[in-house]
Amino acid sequence: MLDVIVLGAAAGGGFPQWNSAAPGCLAARNGLKQDQRAPENPPDAAPACAKPRSQASLAFSGDGKHWFLINASPDLRAQILATPELQQPAPRQAGDPVRGTPIAGVLLTGAEIDAAVGLLTLREREPFTLWGSASTLAQLDANPMFEALDRDIVKREKLALDVPFPLPLKDGTPSGLVCEAFAVPGKAPLYAEKEGSQPDETLGFSITGGGRTLVVVPGCAEITPSLIERARKADLFFFDGTLWRDDEMIRAGLSPKSGHRMGHVSVTGDDGPLRHFAACARPRKVLIHINNSNPVLLENSPERSQAEAAGWTVAEDGMRFHLESPPGPQAGAPGESQP
Repeated sequence: MLDVIVLGAAAGGGFPQWNSAAPGCLAARNGLKQDQRAPENPPDAAPACAKPRSQASLAFSGDGKHWFLINASPDLRAQILATPELQQPAPRQAGDPVRGTPIAGVLLTGAEIDAAVGLLTLREREPFTLWGSASTLAQLDANPMFEALDRDIVKREKLALDVPFPLPLKDGTPSGLVCEAFAVPGKAPLYAEKEGSQPDETLGFSITGGGRTLVVVPGCAEITPSLIERARKADLFFFDGTLWRDDEMIRAGLSPKSGHRMGHVSVTGDDGPLRHFAACARPRKVLIHINNSNPVLLENSPERSQAEAAGWTVAEDGMRFHLESPPGPQAGAPGESQP
């Protein structure tokens, strides 16, 4: 089997973003208040409805007891507190440990702030393994703040790309899960753009366990044929849902940057996921890393309806997916989500 929990579904800044009074953020902050309709809507239109979301991160497990994270967002502490599966159980008898964590490891898709800063939450001398690409680990090595993660306790392991490897538990025993990291088109972290781009700066992950496959690509600047092939074979597929359209932040007056400038395809662009993954019928398809400007976050929006009609689920915090092992050599339909 394979269990997956969405710890956070939003892009950097979260939803609502702390300094934004844009219509979507107002809807997430204030809920179904009649006075928070988007100004372009007519007076009798239904008020915008949107659930708040923290910054993107996933947890997955092959046994429901030992968990691995994909990215450590700045909201990780709150995400752990909201997720009982990631909490240390209360002692049942004398001598049971009062500190600990079910988290066995963290896989980083890159060194962006919203993917890595949450590592500092895990600095209280709990052993786990940290995996990243060579360029990602180099960025962490260059920042002395991350030395708060004692290297004698938290192992840093460089990922070999396109090479499946078994994910070990803390004691070195097999978890039953196999991970494969692969490079996807992206860009350097915002703070390191002057250093130039590296071929391994943006990763996706394929996780296999119990005859099921999870593929996670929270950031992507171009959908390649090899990525489409990976999605086609997956049971559960998380993909970059940052922007609905490439220029939406420019049009809204939120930023001078397009989606492509930020290293993201847009959901409905000619080069986006709705078009390129339309023929991938096998996986449950989920949009994640969704920017607060994206109208797909509004539950009663035309954009939400369009995404769902195209076969996509819009991720939200706390959403759970359970993928049962197939009864025979052929895998069946992927499991359903539970908010």
